[in-house]
Amino acid sequence: MSGVKTFSNETSERYALALFELSSENSENEEIEKNISFILKICNNNPEFVNFLKNPTIRLEIQSKIFDEIVKIMKLNKTLSNFLQFLIKKRRIYFLDRILEKFIKLTSEKKGEIKAVLISSKKLSQEEKNNINQEISKAIKSKLDFTYKTDVSLISGVKIQVGSLLIDTSVSNKLKRIKQLIIEN
Repeated sequence: MSGVKTFSNETSERYALALFELSSENSENEEIEKNISFILKICNNNPEFVNFLKNPTIRLEIQSKIFDEIVKIMKLNKTLSNFLQFLIKKRRIYFLDRILEKFIKLTSEKKGEIKAVLISSKKLSQEEKNNINQEISKAIKSKLDFTYKTDVSLISGVKIQVGSLLIDTSVSNKLKRIKQLIIEN
């Protein structure tokens, strides 16, 4: 399934690449990346907003006016603003969250960064986060951009996901493996 490109993935990649190329031509990658990160936070924290984006019954004019207001309030970059209006006009605003995530991925790749997720059983200090980042970056010989999360259900230990590689040293994972061994025997 991973090799199969769906219409939504292919569409999202093409639009993200178009925005990336536009922002690169105008030397606006950094500013647009910050704007996009903020929009993604809004999407992740507001299901009503996502429902508004994905609702095909809302007229284009209404979506356009609302996005104009959002652009003014958030003081978004002009290139990004025009891009959002283009997505509305082409009825591709439905894919906004995927397009923006793919844009972030493109900018990270261009910077030589690899996205990674670290889930810890306890809240880590900034020094601990920095040490983990440095050690793993050194081990894989590439700069990592970590997202940190806390999950007390791990009991103890950490989970680290770098691309498709998952390292799980949590006690909860060890308990699951022991339980599976007991069931199998």
